[in-house]
Amino acid sequence: MGKDVFTREEFLGRAGAAEADLEAWLKAKLIKPVGFADEGLPLFGPADIGRALHIRKLSELGYGPAEIQKIVKKFGWPVRDDEGPKPERGDKFLTVGRLAERSGVSPRTIKHWEEMGIIEPEMRSGGGFRLYAAVYIHLCTLIRDLQLFGYTLEEIKAVSGHVRDFLALSSGLEKIPPGEAGRKLEALGEAVEKLRARMAELKKGIERWEDLLKQNKKEIAGLKARNAKRSEAKTKKD
Repeated sequence: MGKDVFTREEFLGRAGAAEADLEAWLKAKLIKPVGFADEGLPLFGPADIGRALHIRKLSELGYGPAEIQKIVKKFGWPVRDDEGPKPERGDKFLTVGRLAERSGVSPRTIKHWEEMGIIEPEMRSGGGFRLYAAVYIHLCTLIRDLQLFGYTLEEIKAVSGHVRDFLALSSGLEKIPPGEAGRKLEALGEAVEKLRARMAELKKGIERWEDLLKQNKKEIAGLKARNAKRSEAKTKKD
């Protein structure tokens, strides 16, 4: 499962803050969105909830945003055990509807792929919104291609798992233990060779069908011409 995030409204509710408070914190750069969903909707992480609560305590003691900035710079933020993994700040995320629109796949299909374990949300908001990184647009397109190539959903699930492993290794190799990374890379290499071999077979099949269709097109054109002459002869005879 991906990391938890919160929409603006969810953040305000959990932090017990008002819109004006958040605007002041954003302006002072005490709080920064971890990313943005559709139409620039800001998203906040669990750590931001803790920071907001800390800011509120300092505010109640009479400190303003500029003074809080100095305090944080000198002493840092208090660390909470329940903050969880930190998303990369500034990333752009898509809701199910926008992912469906951008990839040409229906929301129902995306939901079915989720149930099959083919894809999973990059993040999930506190209110249940499923959010995906922009790379999922390409992944959904690749899944559609595999369906056209005759892959079963179980086979697609395996390929999708390899793709996600590759993305995880590419973006954060240092976070994965060497032994685990080595096993995943070995499996990726084997999967690539299997896909390459199957794609080669598909290319040969496509070429055969292209030749057949090209030949049939000429034959159909010839038959149409012959039939037109028959119709013309019959009309003259009548």
